[in-house]
Amino acid sequence: MELFDNLALGFYTASTLHNLFFCLIGVLLGTLIGVLPGIGATATIAMLLPITFQLEPVSSLIMLAGIYYGAQYGGSTTAILINMPGESSSAVTAIDGYQMARKGKAGAALAIAAIGSFFAGTVATFLVAIFAPPLTAIALEFGAAEYFSLMVVGLVSSIALAHGSIVKALAMVVLGLLLGLVGTDIYSGTPRFTLGIREYADGLNFVAVAVGVFGIAEILRNLEDERTRTVLMAKVSGLLPTKEDFKKMIAPVIRGTIIGSALGILPGGGAILAAFASYTVEKRVSKNPEEFGHGAIAGVAGPESANNAGAQTSFIPLLTLGIPANPVMALMVGAMIIQGIVPGPNVATEQPALFWGIIASMWIGNLMLVVLNLPLIGLWVKLLTIPYYVLFPIIMAFCAIGVYSVNSNVFDLYAVAFFGFIGYALVKLRCEPAPLLLGFVLGPLLEENLRRAMILSRGDPSTFVTRPISATLLLIALLVLVVVFLPSVKKKREEVFQEEG
Repeated sequence: MELFDNLALGFYTASTLHNLFFCLIGVLLGTLIGVLPGIGATATIAMLLPITFQLEPVSSLIMLAGIYYGAQYGGSTTAILINMPGESSSAVTAIDGYQMARKGKAGAALAIAAIGSFFAGTVATFLVAIFAPPLTAIALEFGAAEYFSLMVVGLVSSIALAHGSIVKALAMVVLGLLLGLVGTDIYSGTPRFTLGIREYADGLNFVAVAVGVFGIAEILRNLEDERTRTVLMAKVSGLLPTKEDFKKMIAPVIRGTIIGSALGILPGGGAILAAFASYTVEKRVSKNPEEFGHGAIAGVAGPESANNAGAQTSFIPLLTLGIPANPVMALMVGAMIIQGIVPGPNVATEQPALFWGIIASMWIGNLMLVVLNLPLIGLWVKLLTIPYYVLFPIIMAFCAIGVYSVNSNVFDLYAVAFFGFIGYALVKLRCEPAPLLLGFVLGPLLEENLRRAMILSRGDPSTFVTRPISATLLLIALLVLVVVFLPSVKKKREEVFQEEG
């Protein structure tokens, strides 16, 4: 009964005209920029993050969540229409979605993706509502040692699930942790690693780092490798799948929802891997595996459902523990901190309207995507025909205005440019920037809980292994590292990411 009361509070909060408006703006903006090939959900949210800081906390987070769903939907649209995924998880959709479009079934492919995503989002939203309260109750029992160990598990998992070299992923986490140390010492008040620059006293600007490493770096990469985008058709028709299509998509959608819901909780890249796992499962269970790669409906329905379910359940560790499961959730943590909200289990008890409002807005946002975006397919098709060299100056200007508006500080613009080139260099060196952002966000929290635990234990480091929950979490982190470095697992991991690439 309590669950229904909480959901009623959430829907009451999310369905106010004010919050509905910002949810609508979020899904439209997310789709608009997500449609642009190569940008993706993380870069989209990084670029649009500054415009939410002037809003109330609930409206701000609802809008950011809407941007997330919209960007994912936009990524699927480009994957199907022009075979250029908007983000990593949409790469699987492109395999069969583009082939369906070539056969004249672009409308059906887009509708299948939207319907599968909506079903998965609905199920995942209720899973978040069911599992969040008990996890929050458990998290309230955590002390500083447990939180430190939990963050170690999150960082180690991000290394294990990162693309490419494990050593490079580890280096990115360490670099992120080091960047998080810049600023004023939390206990002594002494400036550290500021290089004598006054603007660094409060630490590096989170927005500047995020927009630079993801937004600006992606723009530079796209400019370097801009391909001619050929849209298959000026007008997409036949948006309603046939009865036969519905029969073929039901089972893949259900399986994809289950896979995505489970993997989305994993720290690192679980939500991204969900789409690839779903595609593999569908190919294995299919009676006609030879259809995959040539326009198989299951190859679109399963991964899209898994992708959306994973995106929804990745909110569980964020809302219950304050731990980001992926780079997008790291951006959400940054947004919460800037809004004066301390991420963690106390949010559910101290600000229930915000907590349940975000959960309810997940379903509302997904409904908006289905109702609004299918009729707007023609608009997105026209947008895809605009040359990128026309779009990128507008996006750059938008980023600059947004970052400057946060603190009205010109220094932040220099920081964005600097981190933009850093992000571009990381891409050229085949270093994934996602672990860097996770390390940067979790670094200060990791340090705070480490030092607090040491103070409470009077300098005894054994407190991390004598407390059962903390010791279990550290053991899990160690096992993950050992397993990832096993030769057989390492070889299989390289094969998976090679297929993904």
